[in-house]
Amino acid sequence: MLAGFVPWSSDDVERWRRAGYREGRRVADIVRDAAGRWPDKVAVIEGARQMTYGELARQVDRLAARLGDCGLKASDRIVMQLPNSIEFVIAFLALTRLGAIPVMALRAHRYSEIKHFVDASGAVGYMVPGVFHQFDYRQLAQDIQRDCPTLSHVFVLDDALPGQQSLRALINQAACGDGAREVGAQVDPAEVAVMLLSGGTTSLSKLIPRTHDDYVLNARLCAQAAGFDEHTVFMALLPLGHNYNLAAPGMLGVFYFGGTLVIGHGTDAEHVFPLIESHGVTVVAAAVPLITQWLNSEVPARHDLRSLRVVQNGGAQLVPELRRRIRAQWGATPQEIYGTAEGLINMTRLDDPDDLLFESSGAPVCADDEIKVVDDDGREVADGELGELLTRGPYTIRGYFNAPEKNREAFTADGFYRMGDYVRKRGRYVYAEGRKKDLINRGGEKISCEEIENLIHMHPKVQQVALVAMPDPVFGEKACAFVVTQPGEQLAFDELIAFLKSRRIASFKLPERLEIVDHFPTSLVGKILKRQLREQIAERINAETAEGAAH
Repeated sequence: MLAGFVPWSSDDVERWRRAGYREGRRVADIVRDAAGRWPDKVAVIEGARQMTYGELARQVDRLAARLGDCGLKASDRIVMQLPNSIEFVIAFLALTRLGAIPVMALRAHRYSEIKHFVDASGAVGYMVPGVFHQFDYRQLAQDIQRDCPTLSHVFVLDDALPGQQSLRALINQAACGDGAREVGAQVDPAEVAVMLLSGGTTSLSKLIPRTHDDYVLNARLCAQAAGFDEHTVFMALLPLGHNYNLAAPGMLGVFYFGGTLVIGHGTDAEHVFPLIESHGVTVVAAAVPLITQWLNSEVPARHDLRSLRVVQNGGAQLVPELRRRIRAQWGATPQEIYGTAEGLINMTRLDDPDDLLFESSGAPVCADDEIKVVDDDGREVADGELGELLTRGPYTIRGYFNAPEKNREAFTADGFYRMGDYVRKRGRYVYAEGRKKDLINRGGEKISCEEIENLIHMHPKVQQVALVAMPDPVFGEKACAFVVTQPGEQLAFDELIAFLKSRRIASFKLPERLEIVDHFPTSLVGKILKRQLREQIAERINAETAEGAAH
């Protein structure tokens, strides 16, 4: 068992095995098994390229062997920062076939985050695209490798620099090979398969270790709740490195049931809806900002959407009015997906009555998901009362990777994970009502207030700072920085942003408004009353909006 991984009890594992929740399959076995049933069926489409299950399984096996030849082995951690592509699919599955563990970074992550992921995981490898969207990930990789002694392998998809290995060449060899040695045959499905990232409730994200057994179950249960089968055509627009598009139900849910994955490279309606029509897409996984834009666009009405059956929403709650409009305008069923990369996934069901379909955050996808709602003292509250959601179950982790102090905060003594969200529970259905933890939810991307406040505090002109959420009609929330400057100093918004960019953080974490104040409202013990700051900026934005409308 990987050091730093917190296992479930042997009694729980045996009980779940008897219940059918432990199949004894590894993540890459999903594709191998699908290839046995549907070898000539198209598994993945990207632009003009497509690949059958038989071709995908062969390339995965061959690339796994070649990565092994490069020196990678089971349990090695590899930070993976590839964009959505067929190459992402092959590389991810090949790593899991080998028994190596991909650590799922996102395109927006930069030096600060990537170095943390490498250090925290002990990663020996890093996969990057090359120059992508005008950013040179090769140079970033060089910087990381210089500062991280464990990092011995850098794989670059396109145009590798000296000392870096060409992932494209390895994939091409896999496509042209005459066969592959069997690799990963001894990998225990109970071992860690992938490491996801937490929402970052402290300064930087924690690592979430998901085993082959529990992640296969995660994908299977979510796909069942979404009605996936071999006729499903699923379009992925959001990052495949997110749990949502990876296995909730995402890519792995599609492959589990032999459907087809369509990879899109744009989120505007002009890109999305022609693809839905041309490929007969049945399910789209989206988020609040995208759905809002699409519903207000004239583009969908110009396309044949008869294939579109389900529009999924994850990351932030979609209001009932927009859920109703999905059905009214496109004839599709809205499906709310509310959960966590740590485990528990709640989904509305496609045959739910309208009150649940349009208003709830869904019910757990597994009958053995344990959920309870507690007050601030840990006492369970009655149905319908507000409290924090706690969960325990066959695919919810029992601890972050190598983080005993964080685990004492995040998990109860009896193994329940504290979601950090305020909800109301009515039967098995939950209704999310906000966060207990200090996060800003920018269209599904979680911003740790503490992380950004710590960076802003480093600016020499800043005396005090409080980062709070401000309302936004598209993203739901954006970050507003309230700052008290040092005596006699002035701080401009552009100056603050330039300073934060110099710290090399992801762009979505940057504040989008700066408010200079003389002092903060505080409690009797000196704690900044952020609720008052949130109310203040919301009132100011409402006033500005009203004034703009009047003119």
